[in-house]
Amino acid sequence: MIVLIEGKLLKATPLSAIISAGGIGYAVNIPVTTAEKLPQNGEIVILHTHAVYREDSQALYGFWEENDRDFFALVIEKVSGVGPKVAISLMSKLPLGNLISAISSEDANLLAKTPGIGKKTAERIIIELKDKLTIFASASQSIDLTSGNQSVSAESEESSKLEDAALALQALGYKQIDAKKAISKVVEKLGPNVSTEAMIKAALG
Repeated sequence: MIVLIEGKLLKATPLSAIISAGGIGYAVNIPVTTAEKLPQNGEIVILHTHAVYREDSQALYGFWEENDRDFFALVIEKVSGVGPKVAISLMSKLPLGNLISAISSEDANLLAKTPGIGKKTAERIIIELKDKLTIFASASQSIDLTSGNQSVSAESEESSKLEDAALALQALGYKQIDAKKAISKVVEKLGPNVSTEAMIKAALG
């Protein structure tokens, strides 16, 4: 089992990173909350990983913190009907501290706002995980209320950010037209200089 990868970051999007390690390029699926912490391309990065093997595919999922990786593994292993894609969507919407708080307080409505998670699934997540969160006690104390705004100026960069944000929302379960509408609303509210990751988090919220 691959539990950690350290190497040069070659390329990143809000939901993926390509890391060169030992002469091999690894495609790693990541949540938005990890993407916003990545360094610049060409710099060294360390991600805590969880590999998912299936009969017809294999995928690597990476996280900035070890606790994030362990929470992801807990979700996909203990909650029936919730796979890696939905778990990544859940962790893209909220940082771990907020997720732990929502589950502990049985806030199904907040969890159900995540694409791909309805009210019943949210309630199932709470039932299955509420008594298994003691190992994440420290994470629940650090609730992230920031959006990680970053400034950009180039017009082409702004266009690229909008497209990346819309594509990421589609990957998280939005229809194309709904993704574009959601991003447009975020830009109207926060302005065009907000980071791609912040756009996605605001749209999910």
